[in-house]
Amino acid sequence: MNNEQLYELNCTVEHIVYRNEENGYTVIEADSEGTEVTAVGTMPEVCEGEHLHLLGRFISHASYGEQFKVEAFESIMPTTTLGILKYLSGGAVKGIGAATAARLIKAFGENTLEVMKNEPERVAALKGISMEKAAAFSEQLKRAVNIRDLMAYLGSFGVNPIEAVAVYREFGNEAMNIIELNPFSLCIGNTGISFETADLIAQKKDIPADSTLRIRAGITHVLRHNTNNGHTCLPEDKLIKTAAGFLNITEERACETLEELLAENNLARDTIRERNFIFLPEFYESEGYISARLKMMLRFPAPAFTDAKAQIEKTEKLHGISYADKQKEAIKSALNKGLLVLTGGPGTGKTTTLNAIIEMLRSNGQRVLLAAPTGRAAQRMSELTGCEAKTIHRLLEVQWDKNDRPEFKKNEQHPLDCDALVLDELSMVDDELFESVLRALPMACRLILVGDSDQLPSVGAGNVLAELIASGVIPVVCLDRIFRQSEQSLIVTNAHHIVRGEMPELNRRDSDFFFLDCLSMREVQNTILGLCSKRLPKSYGVSPINDIQVLTPGKKGILGTYELNKALQEILNPKDDNKDEITFNNTLYRVGDKVMQVKNNYDILWTKYNGECGEGIFNGDIGIIESINKPQRMMRIKFDDRYANYDADSALNLELSYACTVHKSQGNEFEFVVMPVMKNSQFLFYRNLLYTAVTRAKRMLILVGNRQTVEYMVNNNIRTLRYSGLAEFLKRE
Repeated sequence: MNNEQLYELNCTVEHIVYRNEENGYTVIEADSEGTEVTAVGTMPEVCEGEHLHLLGRFISHASYGEQFKVEAFESIMPTTTLGILKYLSGGAVKGIGAATAARLIKAFGENTLEVMKNEPERVAALKGISMEKAAAFSEQLKRAVNIRDLMAYLGSFGVNPIEAVAVYREFGNEAMNIIELNPFSLCIGNTGISFETADLIAQKKDIPADSTLRIRAGITHVLRHNTNNGHTCLPEDKLIKTAAGFLNITEERACETLEELLAENNLARDTIRERNFIFLPEFYESEGYISARLKMMLRFPAPAFTDAKAQIEKTEKLHGISYADKQKEAIKSALNKGLLVLTGGPGTGKTTTLNAIIEMLRSNGQRVLLAAPTGRAAQRMSELTGCEAKTIHRLLEVQWDKNDRPEFKKNEQHPLDCDALVLDELSMVDDELFESVLRALPMACRLILVGDSDQLPSVGAGNVLAELIASGVIPVVCLDRIFRQSEQSLIVTNAHHIVRGEMPELNRRDSDFFFLDCLSMREVQNTILGLCSKRLPKSYGVSPINDIQVLTPGKKGILGTYELNKALQEILNPKDDNKDEITFNNTLYRVGDKVMQVKNNYDILWTKYNGECGEGIFNGDIGIIESINKPQRMMRIKFDDRYANYDADSALNLELSYACTVHKSQGNEFEFVVMPVMKNSQFLFYRNLLYTAVTRAKRMLILVGNRQTVEYMVNNNIRTLRYSGLAEFLKRE
């Protein structure tokens, strides 16, 4: 059967195999014209005996065989007494069994369901049924009808069933009434519905464009949209101007409505450097908590080690090394103050310093935990320190709430069991995640924060590392001396040139940093293809898939990840009759392809080749497709020493990764890095993006493009502007 073809099925639910009450995901066994069908999908409130009209596709699951994947459904409520009897007897309404169902039908006949829903007092008149029970029956039937009506209504505006269930979870049986009164309620809560969709519904209801309801939602939308650009707040004047333009209203009208939102504490205002800033409440509270907790740690630090100098000398003698003055300063700060930000570029000895701190803490009986934002960063931290490191989410024992947002078991009530926490790659950590780390820290716990503030900031809102440094309140040691062994690397010295706003050396041909000049984007792409497929493998004996990584600023265009991955796949892993291939989400995957997980998925099961099992594939994890089972529509992917099976749903967060964005490369290192540098968008070409790409290369870096673009990137340092209140809050008494 063609897996891509849409089918319609009329069926009767025979058995509920599984139901997730939170999101409505359901597995049913149904009878469709005498054929048994297993259907899966978002089907909230369906019950045994119910008649359904399903729209979907046939798929093959690795463990459960053929299934019908439901994309939309319609309930056909029974109208005959026999159908109603089967419906109620099957458990459609809790508290009603076969005997009670028969009594109800005897009393009300074909009107039974209507009476139960709208006239519970008549049901309560029957012997043995209290008013309380009758009201509960009514509520259950209303819920089943309401949620399906809501799905049908919102579906006409492009809202998918999962989003519709989220709306129902937020508003309950009153959802339709709430939308009727204020469609913009949809985009304010935790429903995942966009402002544009809410605005479309409002237009259909003839709500005027200058309605207060619309302006309130629009102002909040502008703030929330800008969190995607890293801002935790916006200057009030900038917010007013942006919102007025977005909503096509006057600035005076926007000001009036903003004051209403502030008066009701729906937004927060604070004055930072003599300028008013507006925050969403959650970010105002988050940055307030972070600053308060860090200031408390400074005021009540972990017990100091009085013999830090002696311990440093002992460790130097043990390993036959001599720490630089800045390294000693960092070690002493960690031992004596208990709170430290350790920063510095490549080749400045961060790892050596960190290893010394960990060793000395452990030699003093301290329980030390290590963590990093991503799986690859945690793995790299483990390799460099020789100690186990976990992702922050794993460390805090993540679980997911009803809105699919992370919650952590580790918090103030259940803190981490440690005396010291070392957190690496802090530049990748956003406000909300850092707040969660601090909430899980036990009192008097040491906190060692490590990162490079010149790298790209976090994807989420906030700029934690840069703000901590800028505050001048937190103890910071910046390692700035390049050690002799690193001075020989042009990657290292050029990285430091870039940070200082100086042009890197592009003319050398005798080191590990090369620049290849090209006249056009097509020439850049062809040069990259040649480097990856022939020149580098032939000259250095390296694997084009395992050892070479193409990093590019963006996803679009001839030099973006989409086009480069297609071209690299074609030349590095071409079509072969002996290699199975499959298409998921409009992407062709082939055995031997290099792929990347682009979002944390804690549910994917993996197996190590020694038989050990576990779960969780993380953002940034890179793997190779080992095999493809086309009938079952499954891929087996190898990630380092383990493998995982991917179906169509799992593959939603998978991408080809012969080329990946510089943002996605953070926390990783690669033997050979090739990067196109030919400007096609001013927004993606800035200094710290170039710096981050350069510092991903371990053995060799090759820039392919033109010098003007390199110069533009070196001089373009605008990325540093992220609106945040954290530094200011830390400075306050």
